[in-house]
Amino acid sequence: MSRSRLLLHEWLCLGFFVWMLVQLVVSAGFSNRDTLIFLALLAANCALVYFLPHGGNSDLGWRLRLLFYPVAMNLLYFVLGTAIPAIHPGREDAALQAVDRALIGTNLSIRMEPWVHPALTDFFSFCYMLYFLYLILGQFSYLFGDLPVLKKYFAGLFSLYALGYFGYSLVPALGPYLAMGDQFGVPLGGGWLAAMNEKMVLSGSNRVDVFPSLHCGNALYILLSDYQHKRWRFWAYLLPCVGLWLSTLYLRYHYFIDVVCGLVLGWLAWKMANRYLKEQPT
Repeated sequence: MSRSRLLLHEWLCLGFFVWMLVQLVVSAGFSNRDTLIFLALLAANCALVYFLPHGGNSDLGWRLRLLFYPVAMNLLYFVLGTAIPAIHPGREDAALQAVDRALIGTNLSIRMEPWVHPALTDFFSFCYMLYFLYLILGQFSYLFGDLPVLKKYFAGLFSLYALGYFGYSLVPALGPYLAMGDQFGVPLGGGWLAAMNEKMVLSGSNRVDVFPSLHCGNALYILLSDYQHKRWRFWAYLLPCVGLWLSTLYLRYHYFIDVVCGLVLGWLAWKMANRYLKEQPT
């Protein structure tokens, strides 16, 4: 594998697979389920990078190679729920709370309690749930579009995934809604939208996915990419995206530092993808 053949996210995803594999072998053993999953991901990634694209149909080869990342990294999210506790027992919510106090002197989810209203809870829940649809549709709309744009989009987005998952492995945390539940004096309330969102989060979270906020980072990255390539979708999603960023605090899912780091990573991923792809051969 030569450097010219690997895109930015491929380097970072390979690095994350190796990082987790080594730690899992040490802490859980080679025969552990999660160890074997990371070994399989590493082998599959290396094989795809080595063999694709191949022959005359480089366009199809590239698309098949890139398709690995939305499948692997989205499914891997659930594996991290057992893999990360195996290498990093405990949670770092207290440390993240301390960082927030040092930066802004408070916890923003608690400070937002005077805003709490059922209609606002439903609105923010809608914005939070819309993210998942936007994330998935965005990946596949670019997958079947222009190949250089697809390379750039995936290079940035899945670099962001790799960096975010690396953050989860170093600073696993539950988030304010679980770690600080006894400190909230006002229930969020809301209607069926809020109830659906709460059920989805409680059943779907891997319980380590707080720092950094990939909801914020991914949303900003998609928004910037759509402004560049799909301007109509940028304007359609702009308000829900702002609502999403606020929802992570209002709904008590993230700390302030999670949101800041997620947004910074989203912007850096977009900048790096634009710059890196200019240096790569098509």
